[in-house]
Amino acid sequence: MSLFWAIVIVLVANAVAIGAMLLVRRGAPEGSRFQDGDRASGVFGVLAGGFAIFAGFIIFLAFTSYDQSRTGGETEALTVLQQWETAQLLPPAVRDRLSGGLVCYGRTVVEQEWPLMEEGRGGDTFNPWTIVLFRTVRLAHPAKATEQSAFDKWLDQTSDREAGRRDRLHGAEGIIPSSIWLVLFLIALVVFVFMLFFADSGEGAGAQAVLMGSATTVIVLTLLAINALDNPYAGAVGRLKPVAMERTLRLLNLARADLDQTAAPPCNARGAPVSS
Repeated sequence: MSLFWAIVIVLVANAVAIGAMLLVRRGAPEGSRFQDGDRASGVFGVLAGGFAIFAGFIIFLAFTSYDQSRTGGETEALTVLQQWETAQLLPPAVRDRLSGGLVCYGRTVVEQEWPLMEEGRGGDTFNPWTIVLFRTVRLAHPAKATEQSAFDKWLDQTSDREAGRRDRLHGAEGIIPSSIWLVLFLIALVVFVFMLFFADSGEGAGAQAVLMGSATTVIVLTLLAINALDNPYAGAVGRLKPVAMERTLRLLNLARADLDQTAAPPCNARGAPVSS
């Protein structure tokens, strides 16, 4: 969700809540509808506290998923760079093909997979260059000790790369179930209705508007924060971007130039295969 729509939602929610409070205030008795204000405030504290505690646990869960997705993307990008270095020690028959395949893998992540994740999809996608790399490395026949060691390291790094990719895709479709969202909105509705009973015709309209508006703003912002953490690749503020993989691609370009690797990768700028 963009910052613009977040502001619009907060303003609309406040307009509706404050409007309802001022409307109920017209027929409310002086001093609110509660005879015992202290007891009513205590009950309201229980309701608001319950919402805050429940929302706090959800935010912790959502942030954990958000951080896991961010860390997964960084791990995947770092492993791609490390695998490229390992590929330089493999037999010449597969060295260039593996190097080019890793570049194409990174381009596919940035140009194809990331837009899908921004739309809340991508969890069931498969990077096609994973198969290309697997088929290529099967053709390697390491003879020297250095090549054998690099071959073993490549297999370990492949597992690390796939684990990082899995963590990156973990938050693409959200982790908070609909039942939890339903509970959050129901508790927010209960708090809103309870607030209406604090309508006081003897109190100024401005004070009543601030009373309702402040509570509404806090609740709505909390729900928006949960939604943002549950959708780490959507929106405009705080969303995860392919910064790590883009950095890896830039480093690979520099490394290939330093090693005088002039052969173009077997893909275009979007990671789609091109005919040789």
